[in-house]
Amino acid sequence: MLELANYIGGELVGPASNAYLDNYDPSTGQVYSFIPDSDQKDVRSAAEAAKAAFPAWSRTPPEERFICLMRLAALIERDLEKFVQAESVDNGKPATLARVVDIPRAVANFRFYATAAMHTGNESHDTVGQAINYTLRQPIGVVGCISPWNLPLYLFTWKIAPAIAAGCTVVAKPSEITPMTAFLLSQLCIEAELPSGVLNIVHGLGSKVGAAMVADKDIKAISFTGGTKTGEDIARTAAPMFKKLSLELGGKNPNIIFADCNYDEMLATTIRSSFSNQGEICLCGSRVFIERPIYEKFKRDFVNQASLMKIGDPLAPATDVGAIVSKQHFDKIMSYIALAADEGGNVLAGGKQVKVNGRCSNGWFIEPTIIDGLDSNCRTNQEEIFGPVVTIMPFDNEDEVLSYANSVRYGLSATVWTENLSRAHRIAAKLESGIIWINCWLLRDLRTPFGGMKDSGMGREGGFEALKFFTEEKNVCIKINDGV
Repeated sequence: MLELANYIGGELVGPASNAYLDNYDPSTGQVYSFIPDSDQKDVRSAAEAAKAAFPAWSRTPPEERFICLMRLAALIERDLEKFVQAESVDNGKPATLARVVDIPRAVANFRFYATAAMHTGNESHDTVGQAINYTLRQPIGVVGCISPWNLPLYLFTWKIAPAIAAGCTVVAKPSEITPMTAFLLSQLCIEAELPSGVLNIVHGLGSKVGAAMVADKDIKAISFTGGTKTGEDIARTAAPMFKKLSLELGGKNPNIIFADCNYDEMLATTIRSSFSNQGEICLCGSRVFIERPIYEKFKRDFVNQASLMKIGDPLAPATDVGAIVSKQHFDKIMSYIALAADEGGNVLAGGKQVKVNGRCSNGWFIEPTIIDGLDSNCRTNQEEIFGPVVTIMPFDNEDEVLSYANSVRYGLSATVWTENLSRAHRIAAKLESGIIWINCWLLRDLRTPFGGMKDSGMGREGGFEALKFFTEEKNVCIKINDGV
């Protein structure tokens, strides 16, 4: 069985402990590879390799960094089907989704930041008659990038691409639940002749590898995507060390539907925004609020559409809903469905485990689940479930739905459906969310910043904001001599 390796100092190496963890295919419930059970020793080796590589890489012209990143993008594109298969088997998501979203967006990440790094500029200010001030923006040094399991390659490259493009060197940790695409990327880094130590990938548990990265004295910044509780732990360690932090954390996103919406487009998109990737996307709309005049029609149509979704083998072309990423997460989701019933909710659709015939007979599958009849402040409507579970509620006016939408501790994203432009602007201004989609969902322009409010995180990723995060500013003031 395949043993994955760490990528440190330009080489594939085993863990210092010589110990490995089981890596499961969630669609079968079977172990299909082993990943390094790395620890602080491996992180220290990676940090040392990154520190040694930093002086040369930070002085490498952006045009040369562009060539390296574009070469990696081309190799991923060449091996697209290999990455699609790996991500589907590792994560349980339909291969069709990985083929059109995850892997192409990973390629786009490399291409965007390769180009963007060549078009950043420094600012200057003329203190008239006295001095010229200018700001230098320089790479911060060795940085740590910790990515989640739900969009393994997409969010992994979302972090490492701007860091490398900015001139930093990287110690990166993919999720121990979905390590395969990061391992394939490390092989391509060798083929692309990325300079040794520029990117280092350490596999293993968050409690060992992630914690060691956050505490390492040579790692100057941490970019993390994951749960809010883990984000709190990271901040607790990093803050006294004065490390830069970018934390993209949990979400409990509202989807607000007014009666004047484009109904057919709204319904099709709401199915996607509720159940794509088994609901395991931090931007999924897990609380759907519908204006009362169309509530009964929406409920009937939404339940009908959800019941038509094909649940099955992630590798099958017809599959809409794949496997839940792990047994632990499967159990968590099922516990919340039981909780919703205890809280007085009505399960309108789904709510059960699905047994898939054939090779996936032991996999972890859950039906798309729709629940109504719950209070907006109950636990099911307040806590992040991160699965194919959606609650629906009617509302009568703007103030009421805003109180529902803003009642949670999270503020990552929101979706609003209305043909009334004034209302769209009014609602967007009052929603406590970092990202707001009007009459669409998951449309992303890489030039725009990305991040949440409240307990959904701090800092901004995406666009030129990501390049700025991985740099530090230095102000230079030159006095103008009299007569000059």
